[in-house]
This record gives sequence, C-alpha cells and structure tokens, in this order.
Amino acid sequence: MAHYAVYAFDAYGTLFDVHSAAQRHRDAIGDKWDRLSRIWRMKHLEYTWIWALSGRHTTFWRLAEESLDFAIASVGGIRPELRAALLDAYRALSAYPEVAGVLAGLRAKGAKLAILTNGDADLIAQSVHATGLDGAFDALITVHEAGVFKPDMRVYKLVTDRFGVSPGEVSFQSSNRWDASGAKVAGFRTVWVNRIGAPPEYPETAPDLTISELTPLLAD
Repeated sequence: MAHYAVYAFDAYGTLFDVHSAAQRHRDAIGDKWDRLSRIWRMKHLEYTWIWALSGRHTTFWRLAEESLDFAIASVGGIRPELRAALLDAYRALSAYPEVAGVLAGLRAKGAKLAILTNGDADLIAQSVHATGLDGAFDALITVHEAGVFKPDMRVYKLVTDRFGVSPGEVSFQSSNRWDASGAKVAGFRTVWVNRIGAPPEYPETAPDLTISELTPLLAD
C-alpha cells in the first residue's frame, strides 16, 4: 500500500513539459525559441502571482496569451502565424516520459491521484487527454474552485476537502519550488521535482524529498 492516501501533482512543469510547445516550432522560431519559451513561462507564473496578490482572478488561458505576447516582444518578434501555433501547442503539451508509469504504479498501491493546477478546467482536461492520461486521476482540481491562484492556502485546502483527508495524508509533487513551499505551509508532505537542477531556496519550508523526476515516488 502507498504510504500516503493522496498524491497530488502540479501539472505544468511537473507532469507536462511547458517548453515542449516552443520546442515543436523551434525550426520556425529559430535560435531564440528557448529564450522565448523561458520568458513565456516566467511571465506566465509572475502574472498569476500579481493577480493573486492584488485580490483579483482571471483565467489561466488569458495569462498564457498575455505572457506569450510579452515573450514575443522580448525576443524581437516572430512570424505572426507562429503565435497561434504556439498557443495550440500549449493545449497539448508533452508529458514527461516517466509520468504514465509512475501514476499507474501509485494507483496499483491503492493511492488516490489528483492534479492541483492553476490551469483552467477545460485546458487541463485537454492536456490530460492529449497525453493519453484519461482515467489516470481521481480528480482534476483547479484553483478556480477557490477563486485565487497558488500559493494561496485556499488552493491547497481544495485537496483535503475533495478527498476528506488531513493534510498529513497528502503527498504533493511540484517542479516549482515556490509551489512546494506553499504546500508545505499547508501541512502537506512536499516533493520538489527539481528537473532542471536548480539551487535550493526557501530553507524555512524545505521539501521532504527532492527528486529529479517522478520515479522515486514508487519507493514510497
């Protein structure tokens, strides 16, 4: 049996490769595709924080579009038709190679599985379907149920409310160190999926486990 009743996963950067959209169009974008993708990602996150901190809420998709426009301008522009192509690709991001096997292994141990994401309900459903993960999760939980983006504490409470468990029964996995920090404050066991080898930060809310990909979860 799994040690934790619920394994909740952040979606973008944890299960789905946020840079796969730009990578698919790297030849058309040219050498600046990687810089564009990284600016797009960082601004997308920044915009969610600003909306949350200012007491407002909007769709994740709106912020995806606005942050892409900033990224395009930052790299000096791209061909106009590539904007639509990048947004289409964002709706069908690639999953990391180990994801399906790890989810199946955790389910076989009796764990409940959930996504807890900033993404819109339709967007995350499309991503799950595009990666062949239909049926892999017991719940697809979006921040919009709380009316605020992460790392507001109301977001993490959605998991315990949905499954009727205490925070200590939840293992939360995120590639975003700030997200794992928020989950730690909420009382979850936290796993930082440090896929890019980033240096540690937020020492006052250290993760319980740091891994470079999801496979070590199967040892729980």
